[in-house]
Amino acid sequence: MVEGGRALEVLAAVRDRHPIVMHGVSLSIGSTDALNRNYLRELRALARRFEPAWISDHLCWTGVGGHNLHDLLPLPYTEEVVRHVSARIRRVQDILERHILIENVSSYMSFRDSTLSEWEFLRAVAEEADCGILLDINNIFVSAFNHRFSAQEYIDAIPVERVVQYHLAGHSDHGTHLLDTHDHPIRDEVWSLYEHAVRRFGAVSTLIEWDDNIPEFRVLAEAAERARQIYVGIARDGADHHESSAQAHPESAPSAHHRA
Repeated sequence: MVEGGRALEVLAAVRDRHPIVMHGVSLSIGSTDALNRNYLRELRALARRFEPAWISDHLCWTGVGGHNLHDLLPLPYTEEVVRHVSARIRRVQDILERHILIENVSSYMSFRDSTLSEWEFLRAVAEEADCGILLDINNIFVSAFNHRFSAQEYIDAIPVERVVQYHLAGHSDHGTHLLDTHDHPIRDEVWSLYEHAVRRFGAVSTLIEWDDNIPEFRVLAEAAERARQIYVGIARDGADHHESSAQAHPESAPSAHHRA
């Protein structure tokens, strides 16, 4: 979001060869401060230039009173906050002239005022704002451990049609709590949760996040390939199940016209 220079040159070179998405950390959609119109106008201009597949940011607040705290801070899960955040997302979408995705964040505290579960809150905001969801699987796992709720129940409550992308990452284990640090390999429990999500939501884009203690590229490539193979395996299982069902009930098998 600058006038020129190497950053834009690099992005232009990448965009010439690949589709891209834009992911932000500064929307502060849950704040009570007014939306930053300058930020949104610059974001709209960047999006018009590079035509990302989608734009996403976090379901949180990052500052108040004009101060940026540079952290993804949780919200109280109430109907009032659902209305507040949803209205702001709708205004953002109007300014950007496109739908956006909101991402669930990791949390380490909860509010006494909350009347909804996190998944009820996320679902309500997405439906009232008519936006998509970037479902961070690691964030669900971290928050489920920290707050002692069921990560699978969370995933099963999210509307299938709203999920557009997954994030996968590693976290640091401090015994009594987990921190979403993006500096460790993805844990097997998170991979299992990802598999559960893919069975529910299907083949949506998956991003491996690794922000610190960055390993050799092959380690990142292996993580991406593991995610790809999970989807391929689930898709194959689904095809095998469909074929077996069609053989058992030939009258319900699709015709060549239907396949076309």
